[in-house]
Parts: sequence; structure tokens; C-alpha cells
Amino acid sequence: MINRKNLRRWHVWLGWLIGVPFLIWTVSGLVMVWKPIEEVRGADLVAPAAAIPMAEAVTLPDVPDGAMLSSLRLESRASGPVWVVEFEGGETRLANPGTGDWIAPYGADEASAEFMTRYEGDSEIAEIRRTDAENPPLDWRRNSEAWQIVMANGDHFYVDPASGSIAARRTGWWRIFDFFWGLHIMDLQTREDTSNLWIKSFAILGIIATLMALVLLPMTSRRKKKKKLQAEQAS
Repeated sequence: MINRKNLRRWHVWLGWLIGVPFLIWTVSGLVMVWKPIEEVRGADLVAPAAAIPMAEAVTLPDVPDGAMLSSLRLESRASGPVWVVEFEGGETRLANPGTGDWIAPYGADEASAEFMTRYEGDSEIAEIRRTDAENPPLDWRRNSEAWQIVMANGDHFYVDPASGSIAARRTGWWRIFDFFWGLHIMDLQTREDTSNLWIKSFAILGIIATLMALVLLPMTSRRKKKKKLQAEQAS
């Protein structure tokens, strides 16, 4: 039979065991809500794409026979409107809406021009570099190449060379948020696995500790009442 003394001892040791993850969850949660999510994402740093004037008829891209498309859309870029063609399998290509001819993927100059056309911050470009699809930066985390635009203030922006779009905005605070998000879900490697063994285990231990506390509370209350009654009888 489980007595109060053993239950209390187990509860104390379990409390020490889950104390650290509970502190991590609390601190990381506080950091993540410290600033509005719009500021974390840098929502005000990149203007929306310009509207597309439809003054002339458009020509569909020359899609090869047998090719399967997942989407075809007309989008605005710094150089003007373009077709963004997505094929089944993940490939993306650009095409000229005036002629239907294919457009080469963006180089560093095109990526820089696209970004600066829409950038509304007050920093300057410090460096532009191509990411490696096999070893992407932690704040990109996509197995595809991109142009990483590093700003003088430490912000990072990513331009997709295939579509020409500004695919990601990574402010300094976003990277802090991202680190504490990894702590919060206990996955500092990918920062995406919200169903890992660590978080499940500590959550279950937390539930057990809470249930033990609920059992101990009435046991402690009855013990105090018994001691009080014995003291009154002795006097």
C-alpha cells in the first residue's frame, strides 16, 4: 500500500525532475510573446507586390507536351509581371507574359533588385550569397537553393531564384524567437518536431506529478486535522 510518506518522497523527486523543463517552457513562452508576431516576422519590412496593369493581352508559356502543372499564376516582379509556373514534382519556372518565353532563374543582381524594390527598412545590403540546397542555413531550413540577402543590421531575407519571390524574412528577433521555439518544443535540431519523445515524456511526468499533488492534498489535510485533534485532547 502506498503511504503518504513514500508518495510525498516520490512527488518531491519528480518535482525536481520536471522542474527544469517546466522552467524552460515558461521562459521560452515568455520570450516568444514578448514582441508582437508581426514585428518578429518583419511584416512591415517588405511592401506588397505591385498591382499588375493589364494593358495588353498575355501569352501563355510554352509548356512542353505531356508536362503536368500544379499551378500557373501571374505575379508582379521588379522587372514587371511574370508567369510563375509550378510543375508536378516541385519544379518552378518563370515565363514572359508578353511572349510566353521562359525566363532564366534569378541571379544575384536580379535578386537584389527584386528585394530593394520592395524593402521598406532603413538598413543596407551587406552581402548576397547563394545557399546550398544540401546544407541550408538554419533560418531557411528548406532543401532548395536561394539567394540569402544579409543586411547590415543582421536581418536576413531570402529570394527564391526559381520564382523570383521574396520567400522568407528573418529578423534578428525572429532568430531569437526561433531558438526559444526550439527549446519550447525540445527540438533544437530541426525546430519542427512538436511530437518528439522528450516533450511527450516530460508532459506525462508533469501530469503524474499533478495527480500526486491532488492525492497528497487531502491526505495532508486529514493529517493536520488529526494532529490538531490530538493536541486538543492532550490539553
